[in-house]
Amino acid sequence: MRAAAINRANSLGGLFSFRFTNIRSMSSSSQDFVSRPVIKKVFAKLQKEGDGAVVRRGISRSEQKLLDPFLMLDEFSVSPPAGFPDHPHRGFETVTYVLEGGITHQDFKGHKGTIYAGDVQWMTAGRGIIHSEMPEEEINKGLQLWINLSSNEKMIEPNYQELSHSDIPRAEANGVEVKVIAGESMGIQSPVYTRTPTMFLDFTLQPGAHIHQNVPESWNAFAYVLESGEGGCVFGSSNASPVSAHNVVVFGPGNDGVSAWNKSSSKILRFVLIAGEPIGEPVVQYGPFVMNTQAEIDMTIEDYHYGKNGFEMAKHWRSQ
Repeated sequence: MRAAAINRANSLGGLFSFRFTNIRSMSSSSQDFVSRPVIKKVFAKLQKEGDGAVVRRGISRSEQKLLDPFLMLDEFSVSPPAGFPDHPHRGFETVTYVLEGGITHQDFKGHKGTIYAGDVQWMTAGRGIIHSEMPEEEINKGLQLWINLSSNEKMIEPNYQELSHSDIPRAEANGVEVKVIAGESMGIQSPVYTRTPTMFLDFTLQPGAHIHQNVPESWNAFAYVLESGEGGCVFGSSNASPVSAHNVVVFGPGNDGVSAWNKSSSKILRFVLIAGEPIGEPVVQYGPFVMNTQAEIDMTIEDYHYGKNGFEMAKHWRSQ
């Protein structure tokens, strides 16, 4: 789902077993918990991507070292006839979470389907996928997260996990609702299997509510603010500076978790909290290809160009 990926690709030749423990989400006194500090804020600026689509890129290469295993986060907005036509991937996973409308996906292995508002597609590109992602309705918005794979999983066979909104566990208490896309919160657990151990939580806080979410000590964590009233979104400390919508909030290390407050008197706060276990391996990225060495990138380019080692249908397949 990226114009840079598409352009570069075209120029080449046309069980997560819930290893984390004691993760919980609570509305409780702010004195009960110590939150990880906020160490960086990144405003996701608008930019053009794909074929006429617009994204806000919240994570890019400058944040990758702080947020291993995460490679990229886009908030996308696309209307027909724009979209993300045929493009390849290798070496990582994409998570597409639709917030409004729908996205129709098809790939060169025959997988095709549409995910609508509240649905999730967790795609493991592995050794190679060529696919398209096109808008289904007039207005289509969502998030797409790229998660790295370890070196011993970069060349596995592609795979999909798709959850409708009704399949995503959710809980609500004390003015806080959470949808558990991956991981665990408020005593409920997602059915998603994450090869790179990952937490992906969608929180909505009513005015005056606050939350503390435990995060494993060794994991990297960030939040992305989707909706917030003026001055309403606060992370880390109850007297911290507020954060506006479309900001990525990067949390520093710590053995506790993340605290958030909605200080607004009338507007909800909605954000996603995403955390993962660092892989700790070199990252070499060339557009839609993410490997560990330049030699592996060169081999991937050759595989894609000549249609081999996972890209056998690259020269002949076109989405419809």
